[in-house]
Amino acid sequence: MLDEITASNLGLIEQARLRLGGGLTVITGETGTGKTLMLGALRLIRGDKAGKGYIGPAGDSCEVAVRFAQGDEEIVIRRSVDATRSRAYINDSATTVAALVDAIGPDVAIVGQHDQLTITTTAGVRSLLDRSLTPAGRGAKAAYDAAWAAHQAIEKELAAIGSDIRGLERDRDMLRFQIDEIDTAAVGDDEEAEIRSALVRLRNAEALGHDVDAALTALGDEGLERRFQSALAAVSAAAKLDPSLDPVAERLEALVAEANDIAGELAVYATSTDLDPQALDDLESRLALVNSIKRKYGDTVEDVITFRKDAGARELELTELLDAATDIDERRARSLEELRIAGADLRDARQSAGQKIAKGAMTHLVDLGFAEPVVGIEVTASDPGANGADRATILFASDVGLAPGPVSAIASGGELSRLVLALTLAAGAADAAVVAFDEIDAGVGGTTALAMGEKLAQLAADRQVVCVTHLPQVAAFADSHFAVRRTGQTAHIEHIDGAHRLTELTRMLAGLSESERGREHAEELLALAGQADT
Repeated sequence: MLDEITASNLGLIEQARLRLGGGLTVITGETGTGKTLMLGALRLIRGDKAGKGYIGPAGDSCEVAVRFAQGDEEIVIRRSVDATRSRAYINDSATTVAALVDAIGPDVAIVGQHDQLTITTTAGVRSLLDRSLTPAGRGAKAAYDAAWAAHQAIEKELAAIGSDIRGLERDRDMLRFQIDEIDTAAVGDDEEAEIRSALVRLRNAEALGHDVDAALTALGDEGLERRFQSALAAVSAAAKLDPSLDPVAERLEALVAEANDIAGELAVYATSTDLDPQALDDLESRLALVNSIKRKYGDTVEDVITFRKDAGARELELTELLDAATDIDERRARSLEELRIAGADLRDARQSAGQKIAKGAMTHLVDLGFAEPVVGIEVTASDPGANGADRATILFASDVGLAPGPVSAIASGGELSRLVLALTLAAGAADAAVVAFDEIDAGVGGTTALAMGEKLAQLAADRQVVCVTHLPQVAAFADSHFAVRRTGQTAHIEHIDGAHRLTELTRMLAGLSESERGREHAEELLALAGQADT
């Protein structure tokens, strides 16, 4: 049971302490007094997002606390909010907001006036349906969430690879062509210099042949050879008489041998200087190929070799990447199929929940003044997304004789208020220990307002219900009544009963706290509410 709510610097409310009892508690006040702030305190306590908007003008932070009585034990939940962060405590021990969600979240349900808009959106209707899923349905939702997470992980892998797979394949094919072209050319490190040297010989074959022939003729001159031999014989004879001439004789002998070797080499060279047009053409073509490879892949043969090495590494990288992409594509196809199956299972579960909620909502709507209302929840297939593979729409008709349509187009403001209440109750909000309603009675009046007040009182028979309302017909059913008063830039909350409560109801009815007719009407409302209670 929610025993007490306290707040400090919560918006306009400098200090507030609400001691709550069982049954229906209402909070009333003129527009702009800040009466919804106390429900803001409940939102903070159950782990909702905090923000600077909660902080009032009396300081740089605000603080809210609630005390829950659970048998003989008490649990105090406290949360403070400043401009940069919030802090949470359970029995004065620091904790996390996530812990609040786990500890308190399921016990406190809050239904706000903005839920009228929520039920017109797929996201809002899905949320409503998911609150009413069976254990099997919750399992289907968990399975879908897991399938979606797995699919997103694969999509992330694909994004890392790049979406242009064909572009990567084209890049790899181009690299393979370049590598094949360089490998086929097989250009060696020193080949270019060797080709150019050979071309010089072939292009100048005639001149080289003439010069070599002249050298051979000179070396083969009989007079030159005879004179070398005569000199060698004379020195050799002298050396016999004077051994000191032996080195000279040896040198002359070596000179004769060297001359013969030179002549032999020149004779061999002379045979290679013959004009060979085919050899010349082959070398010219080879040089052209080398130059072509250099134009494409580098200024030098060394640059070409470096390019080939880098291209080989990149080609291997792309091959591995594309192999991985092929694997990912296969896994992506499987994940999409798993997502489709999980989406269908979740859609079936939501359809079942929708049928249950629609049936229960129609029962509640009868209690709220509709004779034969029609409520349907349509769940249809859609592309998979983070929250399912379906679209959800609430269809409504105020009477069985009318064609149901989307609530956004069919329902009036007052009908929406009652429909939100009926749907919320049918979806299981009433299963929470504390159910809070934030001005969901907008657009409602007269006997319909009385019906809504009676419905809230019935709901409060076995749980705590807190309702911020502007309707005296609802407030008349309260077991506890708090009024918010504003003075300048601050507001305070006070518990009212007896004559003070009668005065507040008079103000709500007539706009004046001292209206005799309004007071009579307020007394009548209290009497009607008392009769309804009995």
